[in-house]
Amino acid sequence: MSSPTQVAKAAESVDATPATAPAPELVGRSPGQLMWRRFRRDRVGVISAFVVLFFFAIALLAPVISWLYGKDPYTRYGQEDTSLLNAYGYPIKPNGGIDGEFWFGLEPNSGKDVLTLLVYGIRTSLLLALVVTVLATLTAIVVGITAGYLGGKWDYFISRITDLMMAFPQQLFFVAFLPIVGSLLMDPREETPTWVKVCSIILVLWVLGWMTLARILRGATLALREREFVEAAKVSGASPWRIIRRELLPNVVSPILVQFTYMLPNFVTTVAALSFLGVGVTEPTPDWGRMFATAAGVYHNDLTYMFFPGVAMVIFVVAFNLLGDSVRDAFDPKTVR
Repeated sequence: MSSPTQVAKAAESVDATPATAPAPELVGRSPGQLMWRRFRRDRVGVISAFVVLFFFAIALLAPVISWLYGKDPYTRYGQEDTSLLNAYGYPIKPNGGIDGEFWFGLEPNSGKDVLTLLVYGIRTSLLLALVVTVLATLTAIVVGITAGYLGGKWDYFISRITDLMMAFPQQLFFVAFLPIVGSLLMDPREETPTWVKVCSIILVLWVLGWMTLARILRGATLALREREFVEAAKVSGASPWRIIRRELLPNVVSPILVQFTYMLPNFVTTVAALSFLGVGVTEPTPDWGRMFATAAGVYHNDLTYMFFPGVAMVIFVVAFNLLGDSVRDAFDPKTVR
């Protein structure tokens, strides 16, 4: 039989035993957090995102870059200094006039600095495309989700308008409508200012650029409107606007973001193509597409001038398309590239 002293020591030893540590609390992650976690693991997507951010930084900081560099895209350096261009308007120095003063060389005939032309050209094309993409995305969200949720005659009417707009050959109508819109905003006998050209480009590309995303969102909304959470919101007395805003819109963020990353580079190339064809942004505003137009006329004598805008355009479009693929995979890990 144990003595009182032994019982007391046994009790003390039991009390001294550390209690079992509580199990770590499980923390749930939202779909956005899961998407971001998957995206960070995709090296191609992360590198593409940095490249895209680099182009946006160039566009926003173009005046700062010009100030630090000491050149601007408007001065005709080759005409001010006759030692820079030959009698035919081409740079005297090899490789398009590249040297310590003009890092990317000089533009043939005008003698403008290529580096600042490219930086400001990226700024023009990218900002125009960004405005058009935002407007087209907002229009597609309103039209597509409204048609899919309301259904019936509203869906039929909106879908037929969408089909009619998609029947237009976009590139042809871009070229045909821009002069018409410009003449409506200004007297054709007067010189068209830059702001009219910019507004015309934004208006035409916006009106003819929202339909694809609208159809995607309509199909997604048709699948969502019969789900239990939407039916529960209807039974609770929520208004259609509240159901669209609180129940449907958060569930179609994935196709919106993915399509946004595809639309922006397409609009960038479209803006550049319009300037290349002579119906987009005109002098004296620097533009990416007009650099290609100039290069197309001189490439047989000076291929260097085509190199920098061409490489920049390819890098930008490829990076944005890879970013779109990575965003899609992050939202839907079942997709296989």
